[in-house]
Amino acid sequence: MSFDPNLLHNNGHNGYPNGTSAALRETGIIEKLLASYGFIQCSERQARLFFHCSQYNGNLQELKVGDDVEFEVSSDRRTGKPIAVKLVKIKPEILPEERITGQEVFYLTYTPDDVDGNSQLETGDKINFIIDTNKHTGAVSARNIMLLKKKQMRCQGVVCAMKEAFGFIERGDVVKEIFFHYSEFKGDLEALQPGDDVEFTIKDRNGKEVATDVRLLPQGTVIFEDISIEYFEGTVTKVIPKMPNKNQNDPLPGRIKVDFVIPKELPFGDKDTKSKVTLLEGDHVRFNISTDRRDKLERATNIEVLSDSFHYTDESREMDMLSAQRNHAIRIKKLPKGTVSFQTQSDHCFVGTIEKEATLSSPKDSSPNKGKEKDGEEGIISYEDCGIKLTIPYHTKDLDGPAPEIGDKVEFSICEVKRTGMQSAVSLKVMGRNSNAKRYLGYVATLKDNFGFIETANHDKEIFFHYSEFCGDVDSLNLGDVVEYSLSKGKGNKVSAERVNKTNAVIDSDNEIDDPVYWGKVIRPLRSVDPTQSEYQGLIEITEEEKQKTSEELSEESLEANPENPEAATDVGIEIAKPEPPPLVNMISQVFPFGIVGMANKSDCLQKGETVKFQLGVFGQNKQTMACNIEPLRRGTVECVKDQFGFINYEVGDSKKLFFHVKEVQDGIELQAGDEVEFAVILNQRTGKCSACNVWRVCEGPKAVAAPRPDRLVNRLKSITLDDASAPRLMVLRQPKGPDNTNGFGIERKIRQAGVID
Repeated sequence: MSFDPNLLHNNGHNGYPNGTSAALRETGIIEKLLASYGFIQCSERQARLFFHCSQYNGNLQELKVGDDVEFEVSSDRRTGKPIAVKLVKIKPEILPEERITGQEVFYLTYTPDDVDGNSQLETGDKINFIIDTNKHTGAVSARNIMLLKKKQMRCQGVVCAMKEAFGFIERGDVVKEIFFHYSEFKGDLEALQPGDDVEFTIKDRNGKEVATDVRLLPQGTVIFEDISIEYFEGTVTKVIPKMPNKNQNDPLPGRIKVDFVIPKELPFGDKDTKSKVTLLEGDHVRFNISTDRRDKLERATNIEVLSDSFHYTDESREMDMLSAQRNHAIRIKKLPKGTVSFQTQSDHCFVGTIEKEATLSSPKDSSPNKGKEKDGEEGIISYEDCGIKLTIPYHTKDLDGPAPEIGDKVEFSICEVKRTGMQSAVSLKVMGRNSNAKRYLGYVATLKDNFGFIETANHDKEIFFHYSEFCGDVDSLNLGDVVEYSLSKGKGNKVSAERVNKTNAVIDSDNEIDDPVYWGKVIRPLRSVDPTQSEYQGLIEITEEEKQKTSEELSEESLEANPENPEAATDVGIEIAKPEPPPLVNMISQVFPFGIVGMANKSDCLQKGETVKFQLGVFGQNKQTMACNIEPLRRGTVECVKDQFGFINYEVGDSKKLFFHVKEVQDGIELQAGDEVEFAVILNQRTGKCSACNVWRVCEGPKAVAAPRPDRLVNRLKSITLDDASAPRLMVLRQPKGPDNTNGFGIERKIRQAGVID
C-alpha cells in the first residue's frame, strides 16, 4: 500500500513521508503486540500500521493490547510502506465514579476481562457496571462489571405425591424428587392433584433442596420420555414378581430380550403392560421403546402379547363370564359385551293369556343373612304353538311395561337356559286388557305436569295415574271431575290407575248434607298441599270462638233485615249462638275429615291453621261424616309494608303474620298499614312457609294522623329570642348579578301587601 500524506490530519502543518519535516501526530489503538514489533489500528481512518518496539517512548513492559497511543507516520526505506514511529502512550481517561445498575434498556458489549473477580455471568444475572465510551470509535461498552445476584433457577416437573400439608415433585431435569410445602403453591390448592405439571424455583433450606414458588403449567408441558413410533418384538426373559421383596428397590424388575444387531435386554415395570395382561417367561410380545430424556434410560412400554405366543405353549383359551369360583383364571382378555351368554332367546314372538299373576317377594320372605331378595312367585301364561296348548312361567323382572292381570292378552318371547333347558317368558307386553276387569269410580284430586291422583269413591285415599293412561284430551280434565278407571300393579307392587276416562256417572247420590254452617280451623291439609304427610284426607276442627263470633255477625245481618223489630233480631242471634247439635255431629269428636269433593272451590288449597266455614254430610260407602262446601275465610288487615314486601295479620300454620310480595297485589294498588284485604294462601314446599298471593284490597284503612310536634322542638322554639344581639345574621359573600351582567338588580325592593299584585 502506498502512503498518502493527504489522509493525515495535519492541523495546519505539513507532513512528509521521509520524516524530515515537522510530521503530523495521529492516535490509534494497539491491536497486536509481539516481542519486537506490533500493529496499530488508526482511530481516525481505516488504516493498520506496523511499528517497531524501538519506536516506543516509554517502558515497553507497561504497553499492552488495547492501549491508546499517539504516533507519527513515516515510510519504510526498503518497501516504501507507511509505518508508525515515535510512539507515545496516551494516559487513560478518568472513569466516572457513578455506577449504573444494569436494566434491560439497551445492549452493551463486554469481554471476560471486564468482569471483576472470577464470577461466571449467566443470562438473567443482576449486575452493576461502568459505561465506557471509546473516544476514537464512539463504541459504548460495559467495564468493571460486578455480580450482584444470581438468577433463580426455574425448573419443571410433575406432582407425584400429596400428603396432608406437603407433597413431592418429580423433576424434569434430573431423575430425582423434590419436596414442597403447600404454602409455596401459588394458586387454588383444591385444584392441585397428582399428575399436574408445575414449575418451581429450587432453594436450599437447612442444607436440603426444596421447591418454592410452585405454579401450575398447562397439562402436557412436562415430558419425561420419548416413545418410539415403531413397534419392536421380543421375548420375555424375566417377569415381575407377584410378591415383591421388601429389599427390592428396582422399579423396572421385568426384562425383555430384543434381537437387535447386538442383542440386548430392556427393562419394564408394572405400568408398562397394555390392558394389564399377565406376562409369563417365554411370551412373544410387541412393544414400544421409551427413552428417558433425563438419563437416556431405555425401557419397553405398551407391551402386548402376540397371538402366536399360544402356539408355542400348552395353554388353552376359554370363554366365560367373571364370577366367584374357586378355579383361578389368568391371562384374562375382555371380550365385547354380549359375546358370552348363558341363555338363548327366540326371535319369534308369541301371544298368550295370563292365567296367574306374578308377584314380588316381600322383605319378610327373604333371608336376613343374604343381601339379595329372592324372586317372588312366578306367573303362568297359556298360549298355543302349532295347535298345541302350552303354558310357560314368567317373572315380574321380565315385564316390559305395566304388570298384566288375569285374563289380559300379552305378547312375549321365550328364553331357554343353555345349561338346564328351562324355558320362561321374557319381554312381556300387554296387548289387551280383560274386558271383565273391575272398574272403579273416583274424583280427580291432583293434576301435575304429566301425572295426577284420583280420590277414591270412599274419599279415604288417592290413586296415581299417568296421563298416558287417560283416554281423551288431558287439557279437558279439571279438579273434581268424576272418572272411571281400573287398578294395576307395577314394579314394586305399587298400585296405579289405568284406562282412565271421564264419565257422567253419579257418586254419593244418597248424600245427607246438614243445613247448619260451622266455623272451624284446618289442623291438617290435603296430601296434595303437603306431600310430606302419609294420610290423604285433611282434618277440620270446629272452634267455639268462631261460632260465637259468627252468631253475632248473623244477629247484625238479622238486624239489618228487620230494622223495625230489633228484639226479633236479638232472639235470632241468641238462637243461633246456641244451635241444637245436628244428628250427624259426634259431640265427642269435633274433628271432621274432608277431601277434594268437600271443597267449594276445587282449585283452592287449604293450608294448616286457616279458618274456614263448612257444612257436614255423610259420604262414601262407609257412611263417613265429612266436611263439605268448605270455604276459607281469608280476610285480614295489612300490618306493615316495607319496600317490596309486607305482612298481613292472619294466622296460618305456626305464624300469626302472613308474608306477601307487592307484585301479588292486584291492580297495582299501593297498600298501606290498616287496609283490609282478601287473598289466597300458597305453601312453599321447599321452605315449608306460607305466603299470600292474589291480594285484593277490600277497603282502605284509617288515614294516618299527623303526629304533633315533639315537646323538645316546641320548647326550643319558645326559647329563641329575636333581639338583634342574638338573632341570626345574613352575610353577603358574593354580590348577585342581573341579566345584564351588572351587580345587583334594577328593580327597587319595597314593601308589598300580601295577596296584592301590582
